[in-house]
Amino acid sequence: MNTRKRIWLTGASSGIGKAMAEKLAAQGHLLALSARRAEPLQEISERFPGQITVLPVDMTDAAAVSAVGQAISQQWGALDWAIFNAGTCEYVDVAQFEAAMFQRVMETNVLGTANCIEAALPLLRKGEQPRLVGVGSSVTFCPLPRSEAYGASKAALRYLFQSLELDLAAWGIGVSLVSPGFVDTPLTAGNDFSMPMQVGSDKAADIIIRGIEKGKREISFPGPFIAVLKLIGSLPGALRFALTKGMARTETSESKS
Repeated sequence: MNTRKRIWLTGASSGIGKAMAEKLAAQGHLLALSARRAEPLQEISERFPGQITVLPVDMTDAAAVSAVGQAISQQWGALDWAIFNAGTCEYVDVAQFEAAMFQRVMETNVLGTANCIEAALPLLRKGEQPRLVGVGSSVTFCPLPRSEAYGASKAALRYLFQSLELDLAAWGIGVSLVSPGFVDTPLTAGNDFSMPMQVGSDKAADIIIRGIEKGKREISFPGPFIAVLKLIGSLPGALRFALTKGMARTETSESKS
């Protein structure tokens, strides 16, 4: 069996996605790389000639995502791995609660991922030991302040992938859900709060790739951070609330103005 995989990776222009793209390319795999920006993808392509197909796309544009799927089909005819890493994060300020934020985050993290899944499934059915991979978040293990929109979108992804695992088993398509803690990326660089046990993008990429190779259904890290979140999240509601309410900000936008 050919060990060289045909892989579609989204969110490959920076952070975890870029690190995964570079490591997978260094292993000799064939990669279709997607992100909104083409330039970073092209830079990776130039370093690994003959291995990279650059397919920039806005994943919320269903027609554009479908065209990416068609391009992959024409080039390879199948996919072995589909790694849907692209996503966004916005934090809620309850003093200026904005429903439109939920629409933006859900459109990218949930609907955008669903668009990619629709394009990938026919190709995965033709792949060798095919695996569908989604990047969720450790926030789904325990509700945290200001994470209402982001957490809700990642909770939706958790249910989506766990349900898909049941339906895709008949086709022999494995499913992995990645649930990282805080990872040092351009997206998290803008966070203005403490990020305990933060992991670098390179280390995160190594953990994810090893997990996919082993066929893990849940790839969560770092271990101690995940264990704490799961423990707190499993407590009775009143106790969980008592332990986590101190994380909420006491200063609101109204007090700042």
